[in-house]
Amino acid sequence: MKRNYISEVKVGERNKIQGFVENIRNKSKMAFLVIKDITGKMQIVIEKEKYPPEFLAKIDELTLQSVITVEGEVVANDYVKLNGMEMIPDTIGLEIESKADALPIQVDSKADNESDINLKMDYRWIDLRTDENTLIFKIQTYMVKAMRDFLTERNFLEIHSPKMIGAASESGANVFELKYFDRKAYLAQSPQFYKQMAMASGFDRIFEVGPVFRAEKSFTSKHTTEYTSFDLEMSYIESFHDVMKIEEDLLTCMLERINEKFGKEIKEKFGLEIIVPKTPFPVIKLKDLYAELESRYGYTVPDSEKDDLTTEAEQLSYKLSKEKYDHEFLFVTDYDKNKRAFYHMRENDIPQGYDLLWRGVEITTGAQREHRYEILKNQADEIGLGEDVKFYLEFFKYGCPPHGGFAIGVDRLTMLLMGLHIKDAMFIFRGPNRLNP
Repeated sequence: MKRNYISEVKVGERNKIQGFVENIRNKSKMAFLVIKDITGKMQIVIEKEKYPPEFLAKIDELTLQSVITVEGEVVANDYVKLNGMEMIPDTIGLEIESKADALPIQVDSKADNESDINLKMDYRWIDLRTDENTLIFKIQTYMVKAMRDFLTERNFLEIHSPKMIGAASESGANVFELKYFDRKAYLAQSPQFYKQMAMASGFDRIFEVGPVFRAEKSFTSKHTTEYTSFDLEMSYIESFHDVMKIEEDLLTCMLERINEKFGKEIKEKFGLEIIVPKTPFPVIKLKDLYAELESRYGYTVPDSEKDDLTTEAEQLSYKLSKEKYDHEFLFVTDYDKNKRAFYHMRENDIPQGYDLLWRGVEITTGAQREHRYEILKNQADEIGLGEDVKFYLEFFKYGCPPHGGFAIGVDRLTMLLMGLHIKDAMFIFRGPNRLNP
């Protein structure tokens, strides 16, 4: 008999379901099981006097989180909270596919401290069985789909660039080095070089969803050494404002679709409301942001730190954006050139790019790229990268349109959308002290 997902079973018909045993109540005359699969839960009811000893022996053997197959008739029962239905198994309609040992962690328990979180990460495959985690990754799947659909509808091509590369992606620091036969290689910090190669190839508009690697010993609720990046690059732009425009439209469309499909569940499970943003997003120059933070909240930093955004300024920017613009998003422009990658185009020595903050956290760095070979080469030489990125510079010697792009961390978006720790927003977390499971 073909398996039915629990969400697909029909009252009055024989069905076959498979899943994990979430609850067991084994009484003297009756037994009740709750089975969970990826789509829902089903109560199984056994009147013991109607079943042979070998069937009842299986019930006695069952443990929580064991995997079973059950075949039987689904009947209506208004007293059952699980969709008003339950299954009455056939007398030979139960098989134990895998018996679970006693669990090392409690499923569905809350992690109250870092020690609890780390224990859950040790047994992540068990932790992922919770209703909340199932919902998180259903939403993340839909999030990526919504963004992918938005771009493919606008003539973007999806590419898949290599993650082992012969030169550091953006600088010589914060990269993982590995042995590649008889030479050195690096894990890509981003697909940046290959996104731009696609522009030189005439692909016009591209995006990529894939892993990136950062060798940073950061121990925060938002940093990780490997994460999934959603990257975009587009040609024939007039300025970086074109890049900002497509990003705000992309995010607005994505949040609108998620709100329609999952808004109520996110509010119920995570206590956060999705606010679909209005466009255009507010824009502020970095120096003006610091001036606003000082005048409104008395926040000051030394002038030497005002060429970049401090963590505290990031967090305060959310309060500012809500008060000044009634908006959760904020574009920040006009960073110091020493804080931007060498390939950002400059005008009057100012990088033509931005950071995008959402709920007080940076989610994007975007820019117009420098596509003119001589200027780009000079900017690489300024920081001593000319030889290291020689292969990359070749992309611009034979014609390349003006272009720009950005990258969004899928895991960080997930984290902010549902108010999570980064470890809970990722399928498997990677950090300076974690390389397993």
